[in-house]
Amino acid sequence: METMKTFSAKPEKITRRWYLVDAEGQILGRLATRVADILRGKHKTIYTPHVDTGDFVVVINAEKVEVTGRKAEQKQYQRYTGYPGGRKLIPYRRQLRDHPERVIEHAVRGMVPHTRLGRAMMKKLKVYAGPDHPHSAQSPEMLKIGSD
Repeated sequence: METMKTFSAKPEKITRRWYLVDAEGQILGRLATRVADILRGKHKTIYTPHVDTGDFVVVINAEKVEVTGRKAEQKQYQRYTGYPGGRKLIPYRRQLRDHPERVIEHAVRGMVPHTRLGRAMMKKLKVYAGPDHPHSAQSPEMLKIGSD
């Protein structure tokens, strides 16, 4: 009887691909979930939880992402200045207007591990407010998100 061996991906043997995601008209949470899965490598057969097997993701048109329900009026982001009483609450609409890439980065960051492995995964996420990006040399393939 032959024993089964558990496969563990080796970091030096991982091939990384580039994906391009258009956020125009996409729901924020659904988009972030799909992007987080690709950053983690869950779409690959060699997925190993403790190894960064994920791919690069370029998100364009971050300013045109949508939220459902009353989140546009109710959702708030918070940051801390470092001073006593320095907690700042930023409404979703202002964050989307001033820094649309932070909205997607924040949503994805909450869906990857909160460890040094998760920080390495977040470095593979590139978010841009408009339709232009400087990663055309990597020839990213278009990834359809939504009606899968």
